[in-house]
Amino acid sequence: MVDDLSEFSAGEFQTVSDLLASDTSLQILMGVLVIGLVILASSYRGFGKWMSSKEFSYTRPHVARFARTAMLSVFAIGLVTSINLFIQFTETDAVNPSSVEALETFAKILNTINILVIGYTVSHLIPIGLNKAEKTKLEAEDFEKWKDMKGFKDDEDGLFHKIFKWIPPKTPPEDLTMEDFEKNLQTKEGLNFLENYRTSKGVTIGSYEKTVKDPIEDWKEAERKKYQKYLNDCRSGNNETGRKLVLGTKPQEIYAVDVWREVRRQKGYDPIIPAAKPAGHQQLQEERVPKSAKQVLPIGIFVATVIGVVGWWGVDLFVLATATGGMALGVGLALKETLENYFAYILIRKDKVFTEGDRVQLESGYNGYVHRITPRVTYIRHGLNESLAIIPTRQLVTAEIINFTKEIQLVPAVVDVGVSYLNDPKQVASILVKIGKRALIEVKNSKGSHVAAQKRCPYLDQNKPSCGCDKDIHVDVDQPTVRFNKFNDSSLDFSLWVYVNSYGAQFQMKSAMRLIMYEEFKKYDIRIPWPIRTVYQGDEKRESQEISEFEDQRKQAVDEFGMGDLARGEGDE
Repeated sequence: MVDDLSEFSAGEFQTVSDLLASDTSLQILMGVLVIGLVILASSYRGFGKWMSSKEFSYTRPHVARFARTAMLSVFAIGLVTSINLFIQFTETDAVNPSSVEALETFAKILNTINILVIGYTVSHLIPIGLNKAEKTKLEAEDFEKWKDMKGFKDDEDGLFHKIFKWIPPKTPPEDLTMEDFEKNLQTKEGLNFLENYRTSKGVTIGSYEKTVKDPIEDWKEAERKKYQKYLNDCRSGNNETGRKLVLGTKPQEIYAVDVWREVRRQKGYDPIIPAAKPAGHQQLQEERVPKSAKQVLPIGIFVATVIGVVGWWGVDLFVLATATGGMALGVGLALKETLENYFAYILIRKDKVFTEGDRVQLESGYNGYVHRITPRVTYIRHGLNESLAIIPTRQLVTAEIINFTKEIQLVPAVVDVGVSYLNDPKQVASILVKIGKRALIEVKNSKGSHVAAQKRCPYLDQNKPSCGCDKDIHVDVDQPTVRFNKFNDSSLDFSLWVYVNSYGAQFQMKSAMRLIMYEEFKKYDIRIPWPIRTVYQGDEKRESQEISEFEDQRKQAVDEFGMGDLARGEGDE
């Protein structure tokens, strides 16, 4: 088999070397080729650094990457082709056929260099094109999100309504009477109320009619102006640090437009404050993201190019594959666990079992956020940031994992409480319903959005846009929910349920509900007994009289808030 491989004419190269040794012109050409390629490689690096410091690389990053990659190919192919053409027109000694053969082999070597350069260039240009297509798709999704949100926070005044005009429905929704509907149609405030109105099923009413020829292009132009302002603020010093940031520095200080869009997407389309993050922050985030198929694609294309060139030179690929098969088997056995991790990584990515940012719980009980998935190990950060679990990726394919984020975003925030036997359980249930309804409206996060997930955002009733708490609810949820759990030794045990839209939000909601609960219990004299096991020696008659003083207020609460599904006698399911 080795003899078969040796048939690959090493003599061709020997003839070329003899020709080079005897021909001064070819020696000069070879020197020009080598020096030219070295100069091109150095110039390519210098050109890349120069281009990265220009605004064009930030406002049109994909075009800049395309030009930077294609430049090397154009000049390298031009150099090699020029030398090849010179050789083709060089007169040879017809009496010495070996000279002709050597020149043909030398030309073949030059053509091989050209093919490899083209393969290298194509292998890098294709991912750039695929990345551009993906970014274009994400930009279209951003536009749809912008329409759904009726504009972003940093839009110019009335941008959305300059592009779209709302057309009211001909008939009122089932939640509104005809009288209220027609009354709202008569005033600007009423029209605004109807435009932001959502039915009890979460459906908007009316429709939008575009007022410009191409809405998405107008929106893109507005986004480009925002990015240009961000770029100018970074460079002028009108930013959080008060320092003039420089393009092309390492680590990166200014976001390119595609990274700027991605950061906005991650932050819910909030404005990006110039210089708000340390230099290199986004670059570090990108480095932590595992390689995608597009990033591995250049290697595959270039390897295929090399294999094609080897076949063109007359090497039997089947023989070559057979000769290397034993070595590949040995390497495969040595890298068994590595390969298992890699294919497990592919399955996790393909089936989207979990992704970075998901809240998961492992079989061991470890609970945290998926920090990073790699083809070797997966990092899971503890929910309280107290540790980082590093687990071989292959183990996660066969393990039982609870994903609190995938598909269904709803997470119950449950507060258990015990009250005195002297309090009427129906009245207690009513007070708990009131507490839950207050929590739905009053508990907000740092951005002013409601923590609870609900069918209709309370902001809509104030003629304000929805904060998003009523989005992505795919199941029918009736809340707040009150449960009378059991008769305990010294208390009547209840639980109050309110659903939130993320695992971490339940802790804020529980804390807030307990504060509201303390306030309301004090207002209505709902007592939480001491967990005692001694003989009760209190004056029960006196306590009963004290509690009865608030009987009218508690009855009024029952009439006003009801008892939730407790009154319907439904079970825990």
